[in-house]
Amino acid sequence: MNTTLTRPELTAADRCDRCGAAAQVRAILPSGGELLFCGHHAREHEARLKELEAELQKG
Repeated sequence: MNTTLTRPELTAADRCDRCGAAAQVRAILPSGGELLFCGHHAREHEARLKELEAELQKG
């Protein structure tokens, strides 16, 4: 059975894992982990995240 978990929308309390700015993108990794990025760091790491087949959710 394939279950998709619904993740809550990003809020002002969600912070970028790289710099602490407000998170604008959630990257869900195939392994089940997730990373939060501000717009700047999301753009910086977007190519690698796509290589890893991460699902990107913009908030």
